[in-house]
Amino acid sequence: MQNARAVKTRVATAANPVAAKVRIVLVEDHAILKEGLVALLEIETDLEIVGEARDTATAVELVRSLRPDILMTDLSLPGGSGIGLISAVREVAPETRALVLTAHHEEEYFRAAMDAGALGYVLKDAGRVELLLAIRSVAAGGRFLSSALAQKVLSGYLNVSGQAMPATPAQQLTGREREVLAKIAGGQSNKAIAGLLAISVKTVEKHRANLMRKLGLRNSAEVTMFAIRHGLINAGGVDSGPW
Repeated sequence: MQNARAVKTRVATAANPVAAKVRIVLVEDHAILKEGLVALLEIETDLEIVGEARDTATAVELVRSLRPDILMTDLSLPGGSGIGLISAVREVAPETRALVLTAHHEEEYFRAAMDAGALGYVLKDAGRVELLLAIRSVAAGGRFLSSALAQKVLSGYLNVSGQAMPATPAQQLTGREREVLAKIAGGQSNKAIAGLLAISVKTVEKHRANLMRKLGLRNSAEVTMFAIRHGLINAGGVDSGPW
């Protein structure tokens, strides 16, 4: 159900038929940031925010009904992850293009977003010019990667030192830690995981703490994003088998 706090929908007007505006649904759960983004975009004559949401369920319904050109979303949201939202939007409105606006600068998140179907990825510390360029590029059917992250990603491919590449984050985990990660990402509680793996709840908690420390993850939503990125589960949260 939509509510006044979760969504504020604007009905587009046809007062100016000269040029079609890029219609945007904005998904952001931080009120101050959302208000700032609205103020920034409203002064652009070719852009229009037609809907706002703070959670994934409301966002999906907005996109389904409004069919915007752009879904601009954060990755950490109430009710689920931005990764799952992007995948869901591809199902209900495949013509809507997804642009991520997030504080997550780690390559893991960028790749997970792109795998889910995002066409753009902008960091929240980007300037106004970069954000507007990203929106217009994605609206035109192009791709966009925040300049700071682009340099980081490129440097990972330009390792010409002849030395072996460092182990990936996933390779730092033990087999049992990978099993626990898969169950967490699938929505299982510590007690349920203990029963499934025939280990104690205390042992599950230990594995959970260790894997989150090794991967730099802070909560279950980030564990789920990591698992999707590495093919451990699909975007719907279903276990896709061993790593």
